[in-house]
Amino acid sequence: MSDASDLLSRAQAGDADSFWALCRVHETRLLRQATQLCGDLSLAEDLAQETLFAAWKSIRRFNGQCQFFTWLCAILVNRYRNIRRQRLPVALSALSVTDRDGVHCVLENVCEQSPSPEEMAANAESMRFVRQCLNDLPAKHREVIYLRFYVEDSLEAIAAALDCSVGTVKSRLFNALEKLRKMNRVRLAQEEITPRTFNEV
Repeated sequence: MSDASDLLSRAQAGDADSFWALCRVHETRLLRQATQLCGDLSLAEDLAQETLFAAWKSIRRFNGQCQFFTWLCAILVNRYRNIRRQRLPVALSALSVTDRDGVHCVLENVCEQSPSPEEMAANAESMRFVRQCLNDLPAKHREVIYLRFYVEDSLEAIAAALDCSVGTVKSRLFNALEKLRKMNRVRLAQEEITPRTFNEV
């Protein structure tokens, strides 16, 4: 049995030290995902801590059908949804181009390797637009977009993390991308700029 599997088994048996040892492997990456999700470092730290606490409370329900980190990210999205329901302030800062290539490419076909200052400004504006679009999606659509393009996991793993069928994930992903395309078309019509195309999944 691998170290991770051993830690997981002991954590599910109620060993808190094993659980935190298991999470320590993922905590930096989880904080990065939380920061990407909400755009505010202070809020992200609280969000990551709440995610780990919620994971500890429900560790016995983790069945290993997806990666442990994917399961953590599904909890992270759910906690963020609760924060948004409570209408706590969430910064709409620009997304990280490096960490957000996956989602950025949902809106744009190509990201330049060495953008000019003008291109960087345009990219930052696009990133703000992406965040606003994602925030405007229904929660069930936002979570599949996040897990597919931010966490970059498989449809099967996402289905396991969300406790639904692969068909449901595909349907939600299709509908989410359609909504994003419509938002983009509205924006383009308002700004009268050259259309950008959404990539297919």
